[in-house]
Amino acid sequence: MISLSSQQEANSITKTIDFTVAIPTWNGAERLPQVLDRLLAQTGIERLRWEVIVIDNNSSDRTPEVVRDYQTKFTQCDLKYFLESQQGLTFARLRAINEAKGKFVAFLDDDNLAAPDWILQSYNFGEEHSLAGAWSGQIHGDFEVKPPDNFSQIQAFLAVREHGQKPYIFDAINLKLPPGAALVIRKQAWLESVPQNLVFKGRLGNLMVAGEDTEVLLHLHKSGWEIWYNPKMEIHHKIPHWRLEKNYLIKIARGCGLCIFQLRLINTRKSQLPLILLRTTLGNLRRIFHHIIKYKYNLGTDTIALVEVNFYLGSLMSPWCSLLFYFHRLINK
Repeated sequence: MISLSSQQEANSITKTIDFTVAIPTWNGAERLPQVLDRLLAQTGIERLRWEVIVIDNNSSDRTPEVVRDYQTKFTQCDLKYFLESQQGLTFARLRAINEAKGKFVAFLDDDNLAAPDWILQSYNFGEEHSLAGAWSGQIHGDFEVKPPDNFSQIQAFLAVREHGQKPYIFDAINLKLPPGAALVIRKQAWLESVPQNLVFKGRLGNLMVAGEDTEVLLHLHKSGWEIWYNPKMEIHHKIPHWRLEKNYLIKIARGCGLCIFQLRLINTRKSQLPLILLRTTLGNLRRIFHHIIKYKYNLGTDTIALVEVNFYLGSLMSPWCSLLFYFHRLINK
């Protein structure tokens, strides 16, 4: 805990950093000020050595100028700017890990507004749970417009996660893992467990294939690290009106489904591949059939039902998507 200051004092002597906040961004000039203002308002961390790094993933707006303006305001810690020219969230996060000086690296998206004690609660949790390779907290939706009825059924596709007030270890075997937004990583765990050449690069292209967050966490799990939910960590996720439009939600859900088979291969022995293929195919065919029976004539008009069935369709197609990734890697070797 921070109240026990011996570790912080030792770190101060050796000039090490306790905590890094990494913010990958693309054209985030309008969004970044709110994120940075929330970090300036953090409480209870006076004895903590921390830093903020902004990873600019080829922005064409005023992002560099915004960061430069804020650098004069960050007197309690360093605010650093890095340009990552390889497009994709995965490249931005890899760059963040390489540049971060902190023992713990916390990823904030450029639309994540941290609660006043978010750094404090994030740091303390890592100190208290030595086997935790990554941990995440509550992510509340801050909606520009009212979401559709029953939105809670699909809110996870927009990285809204509210799992109650008790901490627990996520079920990595069944891919029940947190998003990368507001995720804290033990840097040692990443360096020991996560390969440099990851399959998923971020939501690039029209298919918007997801999986980059879960891929990292599955590699941590495979190496024996625990993935935790810490409800004391809270952020608000700004969600503009266009992210609640039906077509966007359908694309997001389908993209989340298309990565499923490839993700399951990370913790699967080669001998189990036929079984995983069979389970993926039959399981999603069953879900689609039950969905059609449940909604019948409303399937075309019910946004929630459409989003869910597109996730199942994406999952059903995910073995073919995995094959495309395999050939792509062969071509680019």
